[in-house]
Amino acid sequence: MGDVKGFLKVKRKKSGYRPVCERVKDFVDVAVLPGKEHSQEQASRCMDCGTPFCHGACPVGNYIPEWNDFVFRSHWEKAYALLSATNNFPEITGRICPALCEYACVLGINDDPVTIRENELAIIEYAFSHGLVKAAPVLKKTGKKIAVVGSGPAGLACADQLNAAGHRVTVFEKDDAVGGILRYGIPEFKLEKKIIRRRVKVMEESGIEFRTGINIGMDYKFSRLINEFDAVCIACGSRAPRDLNIPGRELAGIHFAMDYLIQSNRRVQKEKIPVEKLIDAKDKRVVVIGGGDTGADCVGVAHRQGASCVVQIEIMPKPPACRTNDYPWPKYPLLLKSSTSHEEGGERDWSVSTKEFVGSGGKVRELSCARVEFKKDDKGCPVIRDISGSEFKIQADLVILALGFLHPEKKGLLEELQPELDKRGNVKTDEHFMTSQKNVFACGDMRRGQSLIVWAISEGRRAAHQIDKYLMGSSILPEL
Repeated sequence: MGDVKGFLKVKRKKSGYRPVCERVKDFVDVAVLPGKEHSQEQASRCMDCGTPFCHGACPVGNYIPEWNDFVFRSHWEKAYALLSATNNFPEITGRICPALCEYACVLGINDDPVTIRENELAIIEYAFSHGLVKAAPVLKKTGKKIAVVGSGPAGLACADQLNAAGHRVTVFEKDDAVGGILRYGIPEFKLEKKIIRRRVKVMEESGIEFRTGINIGMDYKFSRLINEFDAVCIACGSRAPRDLNIPGRELAGIHFAMDYLIQSNRRVQKEKIPVEKLIDAKDKRVVVIGGGDTGADCVGVAHRQGASCVVQIEIMPKPPACRTNDYPWPKYPLLLKSSTSHEEGGERDWSVSTKEFVGSGGKVRELSCARVEFKKDDKGCPVIRDISGSEFKIQADLVILALGFLHPEKKGLLEELQPELDKRGNVKTDEHFMTSQKNVFACGDMRRGQSLIVWAISEGRRAAHQIDKYLMGSSILPEL
């Protein structure tokens, strides 16, 4: 490293966020992009440690110490070359990845870790602003045609890799715009959609064809796809939501988180939503059930829509603020996470079980809840038990269910394809990412189950290697 004592001289400092009073009035990115000098100073903290655990913790295997060194030395082009060698979409992960790498940073053992995610974002934004990110059409084609179904992070990464190998790649997307969960499931204030459009434009100019508004298995038979292409990769995500089937579930005003987020993104893009289908938090008492990132996103949207109050509840206990013995370094720890949405207001509560939705006039008006505790039964298995006398109510005009996802949606594509599924209902593949159907591969959440976007990118890259190897006998693509 350029300054082997940088970590002793410089303390961790993030570039920060826009003021709360300003950002809750719009859907513009809440984060402030790191400046060039700021990033170089923070990159100097990278220790050039003997074993870079950050590299091992990263699902795409980013060359983190190496590009930190290049940033520190102001070799931005070299930093970009290294970053793009392992990550197809660092402008995405640099904004919304939970930074598994930072929790494995060696400096984090007794100090604050390096700002790896922000440094990554600084590199890719420098690259875009200085014309380093260019279309790269492959002149020598293999003659093979591959269809990728789904344009989320896994599908896009798979398509990008296969195109680089010289195959003709067509991406099919059932929605009217490319991006999958990136486009519709993540709020604009965390990921502005112009970021996706910018990358898709480069991919189109590189030779990838995108066909939107086509629902494979519904209005375009999968059997037709198999006949037209040499291989197919399905990367449709895991979108079947987990429901809360308790009394009162039929009341109006109770919605799944993804329905709420998708509609919000469409509204931000100036799409007209019929009044009878509108999900709006304005002047309403909002309760978000589910304490994860999706729930936090819903909290942020509710603030921007003008909710009168927002409460987020979670059945699990409140996580600790720092590492416990159960999650020693370099493991990714279970910690209390406060997002930018939580900084903007509202309340959070843990160890809360919702027992009933109570309403009037067919609309939800309050939640009947109880406190819970986690005990072990006679066999030593954890069980959740209500605490006697802990019952209470929460008033609500709008309830958002952010309870995660069960498995891929079965209607349409999977109904026709009938692939073998695993015990959780995900598409089962062999070690080469091939499903039980010949020439059909799967990757991302559809295969792995609901997971992180950086894992989806990793899945897409690994699947592309296996598809290329299957078609060509060997592959020029990296395995990771």
